[in-house]
Amino acid sequence: MTTLSRRTLLQSLLATAAMPAWAQQNGAPAPTPFRLEDVVRRARDLAAAPYESPSGPLPEPLNRLSFDDYRDIRFRPDRALLASGGSQWRMQLFHLGFLYQRPVTVNVLRDGVPNPIPYQRELFDYGRNRIERPLPVNLGFAGFRLHYPLNDPKVFDEVIAFLGASYFRFLGADQKYGLSARGLAVNVEGGEAEEFPHFREFWVEMPKPDSERATVYALLDSPSVAGAYRFEIYPSRETTIEVTATLFPRQTMANVGLAPLTSMFFEGENDRHQTDDFRMELHDSDGLLIQSGSGEWIWRPLRNPTRKAISSFQDNNPRGFGLMQRDRVFENYQDLEAYYHKRPGYWVEPIGQWGEGRVELVEIPTPDETHDNIVAYWKPSRPYEPGQEVNIAYRLRAVAAVGGMHPGGKAVNTFQAPPRASGSNAPSDPTHRRFIIDFAGGNLPYYMSDPGLVQIVPSTSAGTITHTFIVPNDHTKGFRAAIDVKLEPGQSTDLRAFLKAGNRTLTETWTYPWSID
Repeated sequence: MTTLSRRTLLQSLLATAAMPAWAQQNGAPAPTPFRLEDVVRRARDLAAAPYESPSGPLPEPLNRLSFDDYRDIRFRPDRALLASGGSQWRMQLFHLGFLYQRPVTVNVLRDGVPNPIPYQRELFDYGRNRIERPLPVNLGFAGFRLHYPLNDPKVFDEVIAFLGASYFRFLGADQKYGLSARGLAVNVEGGEAEEFPHFREFWVEMPKPDSERATVYALLDSPSVAGAYRFEIYPSRETTIEVTATLFPRQTMANVGLAPLTSMFFEGENDRHQTDDFRMELHDSDGLLIQSGSGEWIWRPLRNPTRKAISSFQDNNPRGFGLMQRDRVFENYQDLEAYYHKRPGYWVEPIGQWGEGRVELVEIPTPDETHDNIVAYWKPSRPYEPGQEVNIAYRLRAVAAVGGMHPGGKAVNTFQAPPRASGSNAPSDPTHRRFIIDFAGGNLPYYMSDPGLVQIVPSTSAGTITHTFIVPNDHTKGFRAAIDVKLEPGQSTDLRAFLKAGNRTLTETWTYPWSID
């Protein structure tokens, strides 16, 4: 990860705009319209041959652009593609340079015929940059973004952007860019150097008039794997993408991550670093939400750990998982530029049976809010082998209304403190800690008049639970629960808790790690 992080660059580049189209040339009719099977065939052929990295550096001066130089290169809105024939979609392209040194081929599918988009200098405004020599028509691009009238019928808002490796971001109505999705993750958890598969070619279908769907095909490549992808994009309040992929491993892949999500958590109410900042919370996501194959809902608040940490959630045929921004209250962020309270969550819903494996959460220390430090993905229990054909499908949703994910009560706040009375000056015991959870929503308001019916069910994988209590919380229309835990030096534990009334489970399961270094 560079000092100038990818997320900082993306935030400055992914500005919304879109207008009339660039004139495109019609290709000759093809006997068979382009389909996903064509990309699958390309991926299969790629995997059968040794991996070839893109050759040679970019031409001068693209190979030495600074951040500010690159940011000054902008696609000309009046050259936007896909506008002909009554289409409601527009496409703009990202220029090569700075961090984006790997050329990407972008095609438009007209009547099923691929039409490669040639590089043309006239597509871009180079600002103060001076490009003295001509650049080749086969230069390629860094990526592209699609626009659609998402919030206003007269405005083409940016809906999705593909830029860098296999990263992509997408938005629902009234959302701001935060976390990212990826096509595939390889070796995230360590042991071997992380590998970043990249989309080397895209095919974008020319949308039909008044179509609310955009379809993008992509060819993925890396030293370990080649793959074919289809993204069917449905813009809405919570934009949904249906992803279909076929993977062809070149070598044994023991640490592969399916449907990977990447985000940032610097600090929140559960993990304060006491930075000299008026903003109390700084994060794109504040928790990992899982619906297990058995139907259990699990909430794991995110952390900014002192060292890299990996949490695993074993499962069989998971129903869903995602990184959420559950806290939607502006006053908790006080950021008039980043709009953290409007960052979407991304929810992954597997299509078909994914079998045995685990949801894996990787948390990496970060000194500030400019670096992505959170990754979540599904890791299959068995390695992928060369010659194997792996088919996966899932839906991705840009979640805004996190309260509607399930009908039960939710863990809306997590705090921690020494287990002592308020105002006490008693010395802290580093082996003894209190964890406080606010549960709200679901049927919890029903029990406010008779709180004695509600019980907390806690557990710890190590150490001892020394005390618990639960009280009504009129401010959240729910209950505040507390768990006091004692560990021995060097121990670590995973805490779990939920609320019940009799035999009835009232809330999701809250879980949180704690260790004594």
